[in-house]
Amino acid sequence: MTSHLTPYLGFRDDARQAMEFYQSVFGGELTLGTFGEMHASDDPDEADKIMHAQLVAPNGFLLMGSDTPNGMERSSTSNISLSVSGDDAEDLRRFFAALSEGGTVIEPLTVAPWGDEFGMLTDRFGVTWMVNVTGDVARSGADEGVHA
Repeated sequence: MTSHLTPYLGFRDDARQAMEFYQSVFGGELTLGTFGEMHASDDPDEADKIMHAQLVAPNGFLLMGSDTPNGMERSSTSNISLSVSGDDAEDLRRFFAALSEGGTVIEPLTVAPWGDEFGMLTDRFGVTWMVNVTGDVARSGADEGVHA
């Protein structure tokens, strides 16, 4: 048997826009289901809101999310960050650049004290991302001056 841990992001009325944005960054197939389609709310204001979204990217990433129903409080994500790491420097640098569009770069993507290339940002939907390019690939990219 196998178990998986999957990030599930909660939004306030902009889950569709956020998940379409993540699809533009990571690629893949996005499935969206609204509260209305799933008969999950009697509130007509929620009919077009996203009850469940799932993005399956070609590289195996799985990201889920939804709009928070009107009657529920949406908690802050300030204590949660999503981390994307690996040795595909080109993809990771592209992810960092795309995610930072309209967002705030907390730490630029640069060689960190542990030798990897690391950067941190908060995207335009308030989600914090950490991007880490591992080992020799990071150091060779730093020599070439390739950073977001």
